[in-house]
Amino acid sequence: MERESMEFDVVIVGAGPAGLGAAIRLKQRAAEAGREISVCVLEKGSEVGAHILSGAVMQPDAINELFPDWKERGAPLNTPVTQDEFHLLTQKGKVEVPHFLLPSYLHNAGNYIISLGNLCRWLAEQAEALGVEVYPGFAAAEVLYDDKGKVRGVATGDMGVARDGSHKDSYQPGMELHARYTLIAEGVRGSLAKQIISRYELARESQPQTYGLGIKELWEVDPAKHQPGKVMHCFGWPMDLGTYGGGFIYHLEDNQVAIGYVVGLDYKNPYLSPFEEMQRFKTHPSIAPLFEGARRLAYGARAINEGGLQSIPKLTFPGGALIGCSAGFVNVPKIKGSHNAMKTGMLAADAAFEALAAAGDDGVVPDELTAYPEAFRKSWVWKELNAVRNCRPAFRWGLVPGLLMSGIELWLKGRTPWTLRNHRDNETLMAKEKAMPIDYPKPDGKLTFDRLSSVFLSNTNHEEDQPVHLRLADPAIAVNHNLRLYGGPEQRYCPAGVYEFVEADGGGQRLQINAQNCVHCKTCDIKDPMQNITWTVPEGGGGPNYPNM
Repeated sequence: MERESMEFDVVIVGAGPAGLGAAIRLKQRAAEAGREISVCVLEKGSEVGAHILSGAVMQPDAINELFPDWKERGAPLNTPVTQDEFHLLTQKGKVEVPHFLLPSYLHNAGNYIISLGNLCRWLAEQAEALGVEVYPGFAAAEVLYDDKGKVRGVATGDMGVARDGSHKDSYQPGMELHARYTLIAEGVRGSLAKQIISRYELARESQPQTYGLGIKELWEVDPAKHQPGKVMHCFGWPMDLGTYGGGFIYHLEDNQVAIGYVVGLDYKNPYLSPFEEMQRFKTHPSIAPLFEGARRLAYGARAINEGGLQSIPKLTFPGGALIGCSAGFVNVPKIKGSHNAMKTGMLAADAAFEALAAAGDDGVVPDELTAYPEAFRKSWVWKELNAVRNCRPAFRWGLVPGLLMSGIELWLKGRTPWTLRNHRDNETLMAKEKAMPIDYPKPDGKLTFDRLSSVFLSNTNHEEDQPVHLRLADPAIAVNHNLRLYGGPEQRYCPAGVYEFVEADGGGQRLQINAQNCVHCKTCDIKDPMQNITWTVPEGGGGPNYPNM
């Protein structure tokens, strides 16, 4: 079967805050000018919000610009921050950092504790009301180029392909979506963004992107212990002094509490397991009582951009642009990125609208949206990221130097004359003989849990008879290099039990990939020492289905 095609002015890949913010802004500008612009948003999750995972405390700057009347429209920003705490944890105790000692960048007054997934569901409703075509369940699997090498759209993945590559009775070829501009808003380490960055050498003048892995659980707690609007951030235990990491506890509405832990993927010890560190975090004496008699509702994991301003690649390419976390606009000290993602989507939308509006009778538009990076450079997003650019890389020297250095940076608001370098996360592991094994306690099934029961709560599902979407360039590397030198870190850094070493036919071991468990966090694509694993999109609609995350 040949692929059918559809034509749009703008195609957006990803229905997160960046993609939906861009779509809405395009339609708003078109309405103001009395013009017609066709906009399509593709979303690989089964529904909008299904793959969205964030803490999340949201700074409302961008949504204030996009919808000044968002309260009247019923946006799900229901829980303003009322209490803000910052703790240093030791193994048995804690020290609360006085609020007046924290730089203003770390204050959360005026922010909201939200479910980012629910916000995206609401944004999708607003977008559709404006005439945006939103297609959940369709994974953009291929970038389309014209004969001059310009991006001319994307194609969705084929459906009904068996694991051996044959076509099942349900086979349907993917759909081509052609666009004058294509905006990539896949989120962190997106498969199409990765290809585009490589093809056009967009990262040639930027530093390597670095990442953290965030693991989150949603709980329903005793109403007597629930404090709506309370925000607590923690650092210190259970991380050692040389590893970047920290936890958060956010009290939402309806007696729900989000708890999460983030581990920098530049960690050195191959025996470290971010999932197990999250479970240990909950056992701290100051945290465990909150969850007595509570019920765990949901679980998820997601990589987070941590490179900051110096790791943002060139934002435009012939035929489109990178927006949101596809480029990496997270403010690491603030532990926030959704406001920056939405704003960059809006900036790209403004540039695309102006280019489309200026097109002549022949409909030809400029290859690149040069107004977008120019607008970014003048925006509050750039100012915010510039002020904190040295905070995260300072922690490569350890907790104490990192705190001192980042504290100076935050108080001086980026006026230091230097910019620290970032290093690739996959190059940091030490040999297993030099590392200290970590003895993680067994889960009790009440407060701490194993991976498989956690993945069950993520509602993750993939059609089993389909090609494995986690590709090994060379299966032998997993055993001959990763297992031999590092003890097989795949089985520890994956928060979903996707990778395990099993006995091979004929003796020895092999790496088994349980792709059905994948929660699309992208950690394997980032942390694998030899970059031997490539994450690709599975059939549309597969993966997690996060509720209220």
